[in-house]
Amino acid sequence: MNFCSSCGAAVILKVPDGDHLPRFVCTRCETIHYQNPKIVAGCIVEWQEKILLCRRAIEPRHGTWTLPAGFMENGETTMEAAARETQEEACAPVVDLKLYCMYSLPHINQVYIMFRGNSPAGEAAAGPESLEVAFVGENDIPWDEIAFPVIKETLEDYVKDRRRKAFPTHVGDILRLPDRSIRIVRY
Repeated sequence: MNFCSSCGAAVILKVPDGDHLPRFVCTRCETIHYQNPKIVAGCIVEWQEKILLCRRAIEPRHGTWTLPAGFMENGETTMEAAARETQEEACAPVVDLKLYCMYSLPHINQVYIMFRGNSPAGEAAAGPESLEVAFVGENDIPWDEIAFPVIKETLEDYVKDRRRKAFPTHVGDILRLPDRSIRIVRY
């Protein structure tokens, strides 16, 4: 960040009085510009023993599969964001949303909040961010083509929970280690 979004003056990186972390602070109006993690909200959409997957038409990970999910917008709830993203990416209405998991990814400053929901009629089509969409059974999940570790972890949790016929809420951290491997810490 180079300039203040409030007045346009230059910003400097410093620890403001009463804080403990460096922040961008305006040299003129002294506005403190906080940078906080982004929230990603999405859904596991269920229909006739299948779940909805989207093949990404955008980077990162173009061409790989994911659950419908995306960044939350100002003025909406996490549940609204998950339903909106499902509509945008898969042209799919979703109802009866229930919180399923929350994973923090501190290495990329994101928090994923995923819900389980139902498709009323199994309707879906590729939106502008998807090459294709499909309702797939457990045995048809393309495990080697899943876009992100957090989505793979969410799907693995879901498959295990479905077999047990119990869906607890999962909470954890997905950490990138110095060797670039991933470690999952559950709470």
